[in-house]
Amino acid sequence: MSDRGIPRISLTLRKKTGTALRRFSMIQPDDSVLIGLSGGKDSLVLALVLAAYQRRSPVPFSLAAAFVDITGGSADTAPLQAFCDSLGIPFFVRPYPILSILAEREERSPCSFCANLRRGILNDEARERGCTTLALGHTLDDAVETVLMNLFRAGQFKSFQPKVWQSRTEITVIRPLILAEGRLVAKEAARLSLPVGENPCPFSGNTERKRTADIISTLCAENPAIKYNIIHALECLDERNRWTGTPSFDSSEQGEMIWEKSTESL
Repeated sequence: MSDRGIPRISLTLRKKTGTALRRFSMIQPDDSVLIGLSGGKDSLVLALVLAAYQRRSPVPFSLAAAFVDITGGSADTAPLQAFCDSLGIPFFVRPYPILSILAEREERSPCSFCANLRRGILNDEARERGCTTLALGHTLDDAVETVLMNLFRAGQFKSFQPKVWQSRTEITVIRPLILAEGRLVAKEAARLSLPVGENPCPFSGNTERKRTADIISTLCAENPAIKYNIIHALECLDERNRWTGTPSFDSSEQGEMIWEKSTESL
């Protein structure tokens, strides 16, 4: 135990999250941060990371946590309450019958609908509590999966940002676990025996994200660096590599003209 009673987080995870927090300037002085606590391993580790960071950071900020009960009020929140109490983090519950809504609507994309709905509820909670920042538990794996899902489904190479300002809600969203692989987070949650709850979602075992994760796992078997290469590509998108419909020159070919998007083949 360290940081006045908070379990000691592994050095690797501390480095990953510390780098993300500093590199993307996620927390500013006197920020009030609301943690989106789902009860899953990622959000529990996120709460632990931020609680430990709060105690050693020279930047003063406050923490609270909110749980969106998608059953509408039947979830057992006692373990989450006890967990937050142990960290000295105020804990709030927002019941909302998302599962019933999904069943009634027969939603074609339940995961996207649910995620957007939960995000809206958390934004409302943050504003009502006077919070400036919403912290979410997305990991490096989530970012990579989102890249491929956007690429396959929408033809766009993009993912969510580590830190983003929402002008409509005036809330800043941060993702401190964004540089940490999911397996590292899962290992830490198991090592520390965190109270990971059972996912009540009936769609959790058969989703597009799960199928995309399986594809990435297969690719990683031959190229273990593929996740980091995709993240690197997100940060190093070069305008010269973009198909524009206008000619460009490749200096590596001594000025040879390359038509990036020729109309001759149309």
